[in-house]
This record gives sequence, structure tokens and C-alpha cells, in this order.
Amino acid sequence: MTVRALRAAEVREWDGGAGVVVVGYGVAGAAAAIGAAAEGADVLVLEHTGGWGGAAALAGGFVYLGGGTEVQRACGFDDTPEAMHRFLTAAMGPAADTAKIEVYAERSVEHFDWLVRCGVPFRAAFFDRPAWEPPGDEGLMYSGGENAYPFADIAPPAPRGHLPRMTDKRTGERGAGYMLMLHLATTAEESGARVRYDTRFRRLVVSEDGRVCGVIARSLGEDVAIRARHGVVLAAGGFTYNADMVARHVPLLAGRPGSAVEQYDGHAIRAAQAVGADVAHLWACEAAVHTDPGLMIRGIVVNGRGERVINEDTYPGRIGQELLTRHGSQGFVVVDEEGAEAAAADRKPSGMPPPPQPRWVGDDPAELEKAMDVPTGTLAAMLALYNRHAAEGHDPVHHKAPAWVRPLRPPYGVYDLRGRTSGFTLGGLRTDVDGAVLDVDGEPIAGLYAAGRTTAGVAAGGYASGISLGDGSFFGRRAGRAAARA
Repeated sequence: MTVRALRAAEVREWDGGAGVVVVGYGVAGAAAAIGAAAEGADVLVLEHTGGWGGAAALAGGFVYLGGGTEVQRACGFDDTPEAMHRFLTAAMGPAADTAKIEVYAERSVEHFDWLVRCGVPFRAAFFDRPAWEPPGDEGLMYSGGENAYPFADIAPPAPRGHLPRMTDKRTGERGAGYMLMLHLATTAEESGARVRYDTRFRRLVVSEDGRVCGVIARSLGEDVAIRARHGVVLAAGGFTYNADMVARHVPLLAGRPGSAVEQYDGHAIRAAQAVGADVAHLWACEAAVHTDPGLMIRGIVVNGRGERVINEDTYPGRIGQELLTRHGSQGFVVVDEEGAEAAAADRKPSGMPPPPQPRWVGDDPAELEKAMDVPTGTLAAMLALYNRHAAEGHDPVHHKAPAWVRPLRPPYGVYDLRGRTSGFTLGGLRTDVDGAVLDVDGEPIAGLYAAGRTTAGVAAGGYASGISLGDGSFFGRRAGRAAARA
């Protein structure tokens, strides 16, 4: 399918139009529609599938917000925009967009209040156990390793993973992400936004002066030309399901399951590139290691050579990134019986299924090394070193918090993490803080805006759960407003 832009003079007849045309009806697209409608624009959303939601509706639902939100205060946590800024600067990667981090941290409380005005409910309850997400409807959790090394030494820790309150939770089908999207989609349509489903964006339309003035889309087997009087907002997700782009830009993810939806095909990114758009951080990705964080935090995580690699009390996604990017997705968790029982006990009150069973169990590290196929003596040395310091209540090698440090005693259980990672892309179009797509000279492309995973957002090689829904909705709203004002 071609992505070459079509000149407006080549359009024989416009099949419809709006002041602002939004491509994609996930979290960024819904926020863009609300933002544009609030500025008085006539808004039309084009959605590839038969309903709203995108990847956001299937997500666990964290929205990364801080600086002193109502939920944070109600749960007894003090937070400031400055602390949030310092954490994000340290955690989001070496090439993170400083301007976006600054405005995101400074206006995070205001964005939380906006979500509440859109009807998104949050329960003021803190979930304090290690997990990927709360099993219930608690509205606040540490979701980025803020209270773990090295970030706890960089900025005062505060939990910033906010979860919309859900009913009849069904993980992967109807959780907090679904509840977030339900209220945003409702608000968008109550604001006057029109939606055209089963309509796939194909390419941009550009006027004689170079301004983006519409889109070509495919609907009911025919190409349609949709005019945009003020601007187009691209919010169609990343390129996790474009095998060629992944192989070229993020080969670490090639052949691995994608934590996204298949509509994340990179087409919107390529179409914008066809009109001169610049891109950033196409190499960046997030990765999840599929095991229980309660097991990891109570044991040690070692690589395919049996060497310990990270402090296990950090954000579980950071462990996944470490294993994927530095250790070829080769790793194991080693836990003793006491740790495994404690992890199982964490799950019982919530009705969650028990944690997985270890692949190997044994008293002798040498025998486990043979089963794991790691060099002789490595696991034994790691256990001896860890236990020597743990007996004194600290971890000088990887700085796990003392609350989680204790000697591991046989029998040991080994959980095989090899190949158990999936991920999604973080890079995309380069935009300014108002969503304007920038060209290779750093100048805005007239009439073209973008948000969400279609762009290079706040995360650039680092991550915290909630950043995608957080910056997608935050910058999506700003992009919609800017497009309406154009």
C-alpha cells in the first residue's frame, strides 16, 4: 500500500470533511477529539476497526500522573512536579525529550483533574504489594521503580501509577484501560465528535503550499477523500506489528510477541515521513518478562550465564528491558521455598491464580547449574555472594532495598525466563509539546499533528507503566487543541 501523499489538485471530489480529522480512536485519538471539540472545532475520527479502544482498551490501565494529585494526597503521599520531573529525566532514557518531560510533570495534576471531569473514576486506595497491576480496583501503585535504586536516590519516591476504577474486571479484556477509554470515548462523542468506523487511513493530502489538508482512507472497499480544514491528527499507534520496520529499527523485538494490537502497523508514521516528517528513537522499545514480580523481588534474577544482573525490587518492565537488551532475553529467577510461599500468599486474598511452578528444584547449586546449562560455579558463586551480604541485611552489589533482602536457603526453585519477553515500540514521529509534527529541519509541517505511540513521546529507551496512556492522553489533548486553533 503506497504512502505517497496525494496532491489536493488530484482529488476529484471530497467525500466528507471536518475542521479536525483524527486518525485512530485509542487513548490519544479520543483525547485529541475532546481537545479539538473543546476549541469549537468540528471533529471527525477515522477508526480502522469496528469500535473505539485500540491497545489502550486492552491495557492494564495505568495512567502515569503525579505532582500531587487528589488520589496521591488522599493516600498520604506527598509529591511535587519537581520530583516527578527528576524521576522522569532519570528513568525515561538518555535521549528523552526534555521539553515534553517538563510540561508533562508541571501540568500532570491539571491533566488528572481533566480526566476526572471526563468522568474517569479513581479510587483513593494504595496497592502496596509487588505485582504487574493491582488485582482489584485500587487506584494507586508504584509503577516505575520510583522507590527502588537508583531512582529513590535521585528523587523523593512517590507512587504515580493511577488506575481508573473498573467494574467486573477481566484482565486483557475489560480492566482499567477499558474503563479509561469508555469515559474518554463517551466524552468525545458527547462533545460533538463524529466517528467513522471500519475506515483505514491510507495517505495524506497536501495542498499546493505544502499544507496537509486531508486524508485518503479506505472504507467499504472504496477509497474516500476526507478534507481537514484546520488539521489532521495522527494517533494510529506505533509499528510493533510491522515486521519490516521492527527488523530494521528494533531487531531485538523481531520474532517476539507484540504487546499491542495488530493495527500498530506503522502506516501513519510512514505516511508522515512521505511529507518530510522527522522521526526519533525508532530503536527504543519496552519489554515485559512474563513471570510473577512477587517471585523476582524475593529471589535473584540471573542471566543465561548464571550471573545476577539487576536489583529485583525495581519496576518489572525494567527487568524485562535489562534481559532483552543486554542479555539476549536469557535469564532465570532463583527463589527459595520461603520466598515462593510468600509470593503465593500475596495472591490469595485477591483471588488471583497462584504463581507459576519452578522448572527445576534442588538443594545443590551445582546440580541446578547443569540443569540450567550455565557455567559451572556461577550460580553457586552468585548465591554465596548474595547470601553473605544478605545476612547483614544489605545488597551492596545491586542495591535492592533492605526490606526485600534476606539469605536464600535450599531448596531452591529456578524459574526459566528464556524467551519469555514481549514488547512494543516507543519511537515515532518527532513532535513539539503541542503535537505539531516536525520536519527534518525541525520546523512544523503545516496542518499535521500527532500523538501517542505514533510519536516519540516521553519515553525514549526507559519506561514506567502508565507512560503510554499518560502521555498519549496528555499530548493527544494538546494536539487536538492546537489543530483546532490552526
